Amino acid sequence: ADGWVAAGYARGGQPGWAALGLGLLAAASLATQACSWLWLRSDPPGLRPDVRPWLLAALHLLQLGFLFRCLHALKVGWKVCWAKAEDEDKQTHMAFLSHDISMLRLFETFLENTPQLTLLLYVILQTNKAEPFQGLGVCTAFLCVTWSLLDYHQSLRSFLQDKYELSLGSSIIYYLWNLFLICPRILAVALFALLWPYGVAVHFPLVWLAMFLWVSLQGTDFMESPGPEQLYRAMVAVILYFSWFNVSPGRTLHRSIIYHSFILVDSALLALSWLWFQFPSEESSYLILLVSVALPCYLLGLVLRVVYYKWLHPNMRAQQDGVYDEVDADGRSDELQFRSFSAPDLVNRRMQWLARTQFPVFCPAGHRVLNGAAAG
Repeated sequence: ADGWVAAGYARGGQPGWAALGLGLLAAASLATQACSWLWLRSDPPGLRPDVRPWLLAALHLLQLGFLFRCLHALKVGWKVCWAKAEDEDKQTHMAFLSHDISMLRLFETFLENTPQLTLLLYVILQTNKAEPFQGLGVCTAFLCVTWSLLDYHQSLRSFLQDKYELSLGSSIIYYLWNLFLICPRILAVALFALLWPYGVAVHFPLVWLAMFLWVSLQGTDFMESPGPEQLYRAMVAVILYFSWFNVSPGRTLHRSIIYHSFILVDSALLALSWLWFQFPSEESSYLILLVSVALPCYLLGLVLRVVYYKWLHPNMRAQQDGVYDEVDADGRSDELQFRSFSAPDLVNRRMQWLARTQFPVFCPAGHRVLNGAAAG
């Protein structure tokens, strides 16, 4: 779809848009491959693929590292599915591999699809027409963005033993509230680009810098060294430009309120600037309807999020059964069983950080402890 869009721009005499689309694709791929390679280097030897290091490096240089991860996960998953006896280490290894893939997909999606989706909407709104390749690009981009968030959320729960997984209804609501929150944000940025195309080149770095500082102040410790940690924070800041993403332990209510208030005000200012300085003509009067629907859409997304965490989150079923866990750090957690490897040398720092951030456990005295791998 990305290649089709870029080729369509080139054939239409718009090489700049084609180059920008391909540039976003290349930047997202480079950042994702860099993260994948850094993670493989920091993994314990027992968790690394049985492949020579130089070959792994070559695959990542050729932008095939993510594909290799998927194939390796399929190989391990096949062994887990057809094993005659349950092997907890293999199941834990599979959960570990699948979450890395899910997280890399999330990074690639927000570095590639959300900017390309904004570019597509800008082009469509500017020309007042949509070509077939543009329609396909918009549909696939929205699908990738919202699905990557749902897939990441589901993969987090694979670290839990005897977990309460997302039901179909919970998954649908989770998908919808992310969709309803992201759509108005992307529309506001696209409208601001109509008013001042180069203004986005000013707006994005400023907001990205604010998000980067906010993530840094929360003290993340995801990567194995300070340098790669800055790369992780930079990629998370791109996600936060478009959507909420939790990066630190503790209750997220106050941080979420601050974030959504900031994004709502920022998006409103972008849309109002377009309305004030470039009121749409009769040919593009439909944009008034889109803008008027954007705010209710965002508020509906917030309502669906509240509904999800109050009634549809797996925690609710766990509480009914007397078991508590925490995903997205929204509430109290007790007696959590975290997947762990039997060999202590297989403990991974990323696993520890995820356990500490997403699955904290509270002992009766109120002190936090970590079970399983996080206890290392």
